[in-house]
Amino acid sequence: RYYSLYGHVDTMAREIHKGAASIEGVEATLWRVPEMLSDRILEKMKAPPKPDDIAEIKPEQLVEADAFIFGFPSRFGVMPSQLLAFFDSTNELWASQALAGKPAGIFWSTGFYGGGQEL
Repeated sequence: RYYSLYGHVDTMAREIHKGAASIEGVEATLWRVPEMLSDRILEKMKAPPKPDDIAEIKPEQLVEADAFIFGFPSRFGVMPSQLLAFFDSTNELWASQALAGKPAGIFWSTGFYGGGQEL
């Protein structure tokens, strides 16, 4: 599960997916969180189109996973609002403890000092 605006995190996610999928008995799936910016804004930001081969995830699909790795770019040390909104949408899963005990990890990309490497 990841969010990528300019494709850097997408590249990293695909490599992590490749590594996970190479482990016997592991079924790895890539998902991306929904975009909140309009196509017009994304075009003005010169963001590349979202990959057609990666589906958007819905919060309830997290229940099906045995583990998670979340990826995101860091802007001024903070994850983007797209991922925060996705996490906020999992409140029912949190309340019911549907994800309790599932291992999770993160990876991120940042482009300048103080931009989030300290995460």
